[in-house]
Amino acid sequence: MDPNRGAIDAAEKKAKDILRRLGIQEYIELTDHEIRIATLFAPPEDCLDHSEIGGHDQLWTEVDERVILPLALMANSRLFGTRMSSLIAPPPGVLLYGPPGCGKTLMARAIAKSANARFLNLDLSLLTDKYYGESQKMVAALFSVAVKFQPTIIFIDEIDSFLRSRQVTDHEVTAIVKAQFMTLWDGFASGNNEIMILGATNRREDVDEAILRRMPAQFEVSMPNSTSRAQILQKILCTENASADIDYMAIANEADRFAGSDLREACRLAALIRVRKDMEQDKKKIVLSLIQTEDLREAVRKLKRDVVSRNRQQIASDFTRFVEENFAGLTAAHVQSSTSPSLSEEGDGARREELQEHREKGISDPALD
Repeated sequence: MDPNRGAIDAAEKKAKDILRRLGIQEYIELTDHEIRIATLFAPPEDCLDHSEIGGHDQLWTEVDERVILPLALMANSRLFGTRMSSLIAPPPGVLLYGPPGCGKTLMARAIAKSANARFLNLDLSLLTDKYYGESQKMVAALFSVAVKFQPTIIFIDEIDSFLRSRQVTDHEVTAIVKAQFMTLWDGFASGNNEIMILGATNRREDVDEAILRRMPAQFEVSMPNSTSRAQILQKILCTENASADIDYMAIANEADRFAGSDLREACRLAALIRVRKDMEQDKKKIVLSLIQTEDLREAVRKLKRDVVSRNRQQIASDFTRFVEENFAGLTAAHVQSSTSPSLSEEGDGARREELQEHREKGISDPALD
């Protein structure tokens, strides 16, 4: 009896449920490996419209033109059986990069929904099976499932952890999986398949150059400015019990260097502050009344120290990393030269010893005679 049978049956049940919600016919036959991959499809309700994301309007305009429009053109070409020029074909890969908490994953889900593509959120642990040969089978299943249920966007969060710059110290299996992934990627990208790899990373510089070449469409998802922060706050609170008189721009100006995730936490904390204030008036009152500007202002003040500290730590970490990667040899040489006596110092030391010996013996220095 297969010890993994129970897990496979559970995965099959989950996959069928997700595929049914995606409107996919259940009669499509899947292998055990493909079933495990199919469980990674995001349910439709997990994807969202761009209008639900605040900020990044200019970025979205570029994404719409370079990614979503080509995907729509390919879908039409496939539907009507017409030939599509390679010049207007969608890019084989897209990279979203920038600081953590700025909405890269939300942007990825919005791209999938806008392009009417199925969103496969890859769990990298599935590609690192402990049994020999299983990792390669899972990589093959990843692409075969993407083809069977295209149009498909394969999303790889923290892509640098999987497809980072290759090194001689890489484990053999890791190197094999990377090579197979890129080979299959090239094969499906060269065909008339509606498959796209969409990666997100906080460290673009760590991604393998070979991977970056396969991702010609790269977009920086940067920290939001004050206008974007105000938009994000409005998007978060538009469906919440918040006052219509909130001064979003004032709060956005106070929340300098806050990422989107920080702003969401500020809204959550503001709601709790409002509950606490209400309970101070009436301990039995646990219904949230309208969140006010002052609640948000207090929440931002409480979070600001943590946000500033985190940003400073990130800057220090990035600087240290930059120095180590670019000046490691120079630094080592500098340390060695500063701790080891130079030839001139050694010569001066020998000369001083010689003079001291002459003085002790009452011999004058020949150089002074």
